Amino acid sequence: MTTHRFARPWPVHVLVAVLLAVVVFRGGAVAAGAFAAVYALGVVAPPRWWLLAVTAAWAGVLAVSPDGVWLAFPLFLLQAHLLPRVPGLLAVAATTVVAVAGFAWHRGEFTVAAVVGPTLGAVVTVAGVLGYQALYRESERRRQLIDQLEATRASLAAAERERGVLGERERLAREIHDTLAQGLSSIQLLLRAAARSLPDDPGTAAGHVEQARATAQDNLAEARRFVHALTPPDLAGKSLPAALRRLCEGTRELPATLHVDGAPVPLPTAYEVALLRVAQSAVANAVRHARAGHVDLTLSYMEDRVTLDVVDDGVGFDPDAVPASGGFGLVAMRARVAELGGSLVVESAPGQGTALAVSFPRAEP
Repeated sequence: MTTHRFARPWPVHVLVAVLLAVVVFRGGAVAAGAFAAVYALGVVAPPRWWLLAVTAAWAGVLAVSPDGVWLAFPLFLLQAHLLPRVPGLLAVAATTVVAVAGFAWHRGEFTVAAVVGPTLGAVVTVAGVLGYQALYRESERRRQLIDQLEATRASLAAAERERGVLGERERLAREIHDTLAQGLSSIQLLLRAAARSLPDDPGTAAGHVEQARATAQDNLAEARRFVHALTPPDLAGKSLPAALRRLCEGTRELPATLHVDGAPVPLPTAYEVALLRVAQSAVANAVRHARAGHVDLTLSYMEDRVTLDVVDDGVGFDPDAVPASGGFGLVAMRARVAELGGSLVVESAPGQGTALAVSFPRAEP
């Protein structure tokens, strides 16, 4: 319940002034002046102490003139508005009793009008104030809900921006792992081979250096592509089988072959990029970790799906022993495939090589 002096609106002041003029006109100038002086103290006095003084001044006006009963109506408004609900209702009830008794004392008798008038005024006033307070509470509740909604919307926007940043970081991490990291590893191996061959076989060493240069050039093109989120150079203007064939031909560390089953058909670009990246990562794993002697890639175009199988004859591993958060190559492959609604299955065992199968539906991702 508000107790600020500005809770007494100007219509109440106007009503008090008009009723005081009636009292003055009917001969109660002194009592009306005293009431007006006390009422004016509301500008600086604490509201509830002021209200007590105004009520006492009103009682004085009523004792002098029966017309003081009219001042009970603005007093009802002030009591119901400035006091808590229960004390306000009790104050209004007490003021009503005093108004009825005072008016009857001046008239020398109790009449129906003397009782009904103040009582009805008190009821209407209390109902109006309670209705206003209910509307005010509802307005405050809606304002709080709007504030909460705006705060939630701002939080969701911030979360969406954060999700976008994390998604872009993950995309760049996958691209770096599948392209630059693999290419740099190949360059390192080629330069080591060139260093070993250099004293005795300069021609072979020069061939390794040339392969390293070509790999570096390809990596530069890949870096420019994923920074600008473009189609991989191996797929630009080429089919997926052609890109996979170029991957096999460019793998110098071990023999890699490609088999294509079914009639090749154009696939959504996102599918072709994902299949190429999975193939690059799987071949790199066969070279770097599996110590394989051969790797076979099989691209199959079926009626409702397209699948890619990558099989090597390396040392293998136990898939169940690899933690879900370890081995960024497998994590990146699974995330990339899952984003597009595909499936990835890895089968391996120590000493028995590794088989990786990726499958996508033929529909758009």
